[in-house]
Amino acid sequence: MSAAVDTGVAPATGRTAPLGGLVRAEAHRFRTRMFIRLLLGLAVLGWLVAVAVGLTQYGNPSAAELADARAQVAQMVTEGNANRQECLADPPQLPPGQTPAEVCGPPVTAADIPLDQFISDPPFSLARSATNGALGFGAVAAVLGFLIGATWIGAEWSTRSIVALLFWEPRRLRVAGAKIGVLVGATALLGALAQAAWLAMAALLNGVAGDGGGLPGGFWGHLFALQGRSVLLTVLASLVGFGIANLTRNTGAALGAGFVYFAVLETAVRALRPTWQPWLLSNNAVALMYPGGLRIWIQDGAQGHEYLIHNLPAGVLLGVVTAVIVGVGVVLFARRDLQ
Repeated sequence: MSAAVDTGVAPATGRTAPLGGLVRAEAHRFRTRMFIRLLLGLAVLGWLVAVAVGLTQYGNPSAAELADARAQVAQMVTEGNANRQECLADPPQLPPGQTPAEVCGPPVTAADIPLDQFISDPPFSLARSATNGALGFGAVAAVLGFLIGATWIGAEWSTRSIVALLFWEPRRLRVAGAKIGVLVGATALLGALAQAAWLAMAALLNGVAGDGGGLPGGFWGHLFALQGRSVLLTVLASLVGFGIANLTRNTGAALGAGFVYFAVLETAVRALRPTWQPWLLSNNAVALMYPGGLRIWIQDGAQGHEYLIHNLPAGVLLGVVTAVIVGVGVVLFARRDLQ
């Protein structure tokens, strides 16, 4: 059996599905996909486990314990600055172009030494944990998005239900657009819920075992911007999974391609072509989320230098790669004979 090849133009005769009905049907199919439900259920379970573990890692130290910890920090500051003064008075052999102050480092302050390392059950600090928590939840949501995107179209090819769908709506570009639209909406919601889950977890930990510390200026603006970029990454990851599975017509092939790229190809590039690291997708994914971008160290032979991948270029690169993968898949879907 094969469905007639179509470029997206509606037939002159015959009934076709209205766009609203097609989108509703695709949304219903998405909600009832068992594997997607399983992934979301595991995500909720993982969140509950993370909350439970977090509650065991933080506590409310006594005044005596805090005083002892501050005393140990003060001692380390004193010793560190004493060592720095000895270094300045009798500096080691200096590399060309460097001063003793650069080699011996800046003065040591209490802010450089985390108080938590001297407390058995330290309090939870929202100011220090917010960024890492949002990054972690964003990374998990992006992985889930990739899996959902791959299985969303891969299952359609495996069961051949997509061929049957084309008898109801033969305009293939409309079918592809409906599937992509539902996926984008669903994974954007997933990314937003993941960040809301982090805020709920942070609020609970802060209420139970918070340190009572104030938040720096612009804290919420920077955090919400990071979370927004994390939602964007989740959507892009889902579209990449969708695009690869649509090209290969198989969910397992999409997952295998992702594993080969991240575990094999990127590892080889880091070892053999370190100057190509600014173009690696994993680096750009982190750079898209991380405030101010990602700084990486590139070792090129005997020389090395630091490179900053900014948020915007990272987003553009990921967007272009996503558009190419999805676009090629859609074009082939519109033109290939479906056996």
